Amino acid sequence: MSARRGLAAAAAVALLALPLLASPFALALALTSLLYVCLAVSWSLFSGPTRYLSLATSAFYGLGAYTTAVALGTLPWPLVILSGALVAALLAWLIGLLTLRLRGAYFAVLTFGLAEVVRHAVTYVEKSVSGTVGRVLTETPEVATIYWTVAALAGAALLAFRLVQRSDLGVALRGVGEDEERAATLGVDPRRVKTVAFCLSAAFAGAAGAAMAPRSTYIDPSSVFNPFILFQTVLIAMVGGPTRLHGPVIAALVFSLLAEALRLNLPYLYLIALGLLLILSVLFLPSGLAGVSWLNRWFEPQPREVRPDGARR
Repeated sequence: MSARRGLAAAAAVALLALPLLASPFALALALTSLLYVCLAVSWSLFSGPTRYLSLATSAFYGLGAYTTAVALGTLPWPLVILSGALVAALLAWLIGLLTLRLRGAYFAVLTFGLAEVVRHAVTYVEKSVSGTVGRVLTETPEVATIYWTVAALAGAALLAFRLVQRSDLGVALRGVGEDEERAATLGVDPRRVKTVAFCLSAAFAGAAGAAMAPRSTYIDPSSVFNPFILFQTVLIAMVGGPTRLHGPVIAALVFSLLAEALRLNLPYLYLIALGLLLILSVLFLPSGLAGVSWLNRWFEPQPREVRPDGARR
C-alpha cells in the first residue's frame, strides 16, 4: 500500500511540474487527458451507481465555457471557475426537474434533447442580442494556469467520487440503481439523492468548461456544446467502467493518447474507430477495465484475512 501511495504521490508531483518541463505538445496532451479524467469521473459519479445514462454533459460544459466568456476580466479566475460550476449545477437542477422521474432510454433521450435545446437557445441569444455567433476571449490566463486549474478539478472530481462512494449518499445511489422502489421503501428519497448527485456531476463539467474556454481565443456554440465532448466522455467512462474510480482514469489516459494517434494517422476514420472500440468493449469487457481482476487487485487491494491465531495470510 505504501508503494502505491508513493507512486501516486510521484505521479501527482510530475503532473503538477509538467508546465515547467514539457513541450507545448506534451502539455496540451496532458491537459486533454486531465480534462477527460475530470469529465469521465464526474459523469460516473452520477451515472455509475444509478445506471442512469446522462447525455447532457456537453450542455454543462458549454454553459461553463460561456460563463467564462461573460465573466472573464470582471471576476477573479477562481470565481470564474466557481461561477461556471454553479451555472451548470443550476441547469442540472432544472433538467432534473423534468427528467429524473424517467428511466432508461427515456431519460437518456430527453437529457440529450434538452442539451440540444440549451445549445440552440444560446445560439439564438448570441445572434439576437450580440449580433454574432460567438465570443472573443482577450484577457486569458496563461496556459500553465489553465493546466493547474484543470488538474485541480480532476483531483477534486476523484476525491468527490471516493467520498460519495463511501458515504450514505453513495449507498443510497447504489440502492436506486439496483431497485429504486425497494430503496424508497427502505427510507431513501430517490428524487433527492439523484438530484444531488446529478447537480454535483454537472458542477464539475461546468467548471471544466469554464477552465478550458480560454484555451481558444474565440468560442461559439458549435465548439463548446459539441456532442463529441459528450460522446468521448461517455465512451471513456463506459470503457473504463463507471462503478470504480480507477476505470475512468485509466480509460481517459489511454483514450487521450489513442485519440491523438488516430487523429494523426486516421483523420477520416477517427470516429468510426472510436465507435468500434466501444462496441468491442461492450462485447468483451461488459464491466469495463474496472472489471479486470488484476487491475482491481492493484488499485483496490483487499485487506488480508486474519486467522484465529492473529496471523495474517
